[in-house]
Amino acid sequence: MIGQESEQPLSRQLRANVTVRSIALYIYTSGTTGLPKAAMVTHERVWAASFIQASTGVTADDVFYINLPLYHSAGFLIGMAGCIERGNTIVLRRKFSASQFWDDCRKFNVTVMQYIGETLRYLCSTAKKENEKEHKVRIAIGNGVRSEVWTEFLSRFGDIKMRELYAATEGNIGFINYTDKIGAVGRVNFLHSRFFPYTLIKFDVEKEETVRNSQGLCVPADRGETGLLVGKITKISPFVGYAGNRQQTEKKRLFDVVRKGDQYFNTGDLLWIDRENFVYFKDRVGDTFRWKGENVATSEVADILTMADCIAEANVYGVKVEGHEGRIGMAAVTLTEDSEWNAAETFKLVSSFLPAYARPRFIRIQSCLEMTGTFKMKKVRLVEEGFDPDNISDPLYFLDPEQKTYVVLSPQIYKSIVSRNVKL
Repeated sequence: MIGQESEQPLSRQLRANVTVRSIALYIYTSGTTGLPKAAMVTHERVWAASFIQASTGVTADDVFYINLPLYHSAGFLIGMAGCIERGNTIVLRRKFSASQFWDDCRKFNVTVMQYIGETLRYLCSTAKKENEKEHKVRIAIGNGVRSEVWTEFLSRFGDIKMRELYAATEGNIGFINYTDKIGAVGRVNFLHSRFFPYTLIKFDVEKEETVRNSQGLCVPADRGETGLLVGKITKISPFVGYAGNRQQTEKKRLFDVVRKGDQYFNTGDLLWIDRENFVYFKDRVGDTFRWKGENVATSEVADILTMADCIAEANVYGVKVEGHEGRIGMAAVTLTEDSEWNAAETFKLVSSFLPAYARPRFIRIQSCLEMTGTFKMKKVRLVEEGFDPDNISDPLYFLDPEQKTYVVLSPQIYKSIVSRNVKL
């Protein structure tokens, strides 16, 4: 029991051999693309993450609202450790609540909020109120917000400085958008790239491998072209890896990227840089699939699907079809409250805003989508289950271009698809 422990200072011997490169803690990755892995977080990484608040303008006078789980790096390192470094006030909520979010902010005079994944979209999905802009929140720190949600959030809830960032718990490269450029996760900066070298390289999403030239080196992505983000492994920007999992650690290392003998950390994320040097997140490698010789970004398809009045959330992924190359689009969706599935409306939206190769051919309606603790959608099991109606109890629909709507995916249609009697 803590009450029975000594109140005397701990012996210096307990930390005699602790350095900035010593392991401070383990944080499990979300496992959205496989089994969770324990990332080894050093004292140096905790120290660096604690300064993110300072870099975004947070001061000791601010009141910081944390409603994210503390077993992930966003809530614990950026939120909790950052508040300790700043010396500001923490408002800690056990679980995120969209309906009570702004009431909490008003009650505790919150000035800085934290978000991740879909939390801002959840806030924008709540019923509009007259006092939505009556609060003291001036800064929002987080990642993963879509451009249209970003715009709606500012329109509804006021002039809040959005500090969108890109980072990974085990990664050695990150960005922060210090500007008000909607959609960007950062901007190319000479000093940043000098101390933390990185590059975007061409990536074949169908083969899930990097593109290399005749010398065996990776091919740089062109300006405006989506590429795989890799960060050079150096003494200043090391990659520590995963505890007790050397195989997974080595899989994240890329060799001979820019020149022979170099090592880079493979983020597994696809990004692109515009002509004004703003950096944008595109998708995860596992979340981008190839169909009909074209690359399909799942986030873009999900954005279109959620435009339908009947669809609340959409989890888009690619599934294998026997006899076909690549993976065809499928989406698991939940319906909005008191709504019924509107096949005609959904078909009209995907036909109007998406090219034929990107339109999800299969829709799976679920009561809820499986999420991680930080609102990331899990896809591994969905991909494995595919679209066989005999193995799935959820309602399944198939996009029928002749009928210009989504029709019930019956066992007969399924057999016609796998026997290649239906043209995809």
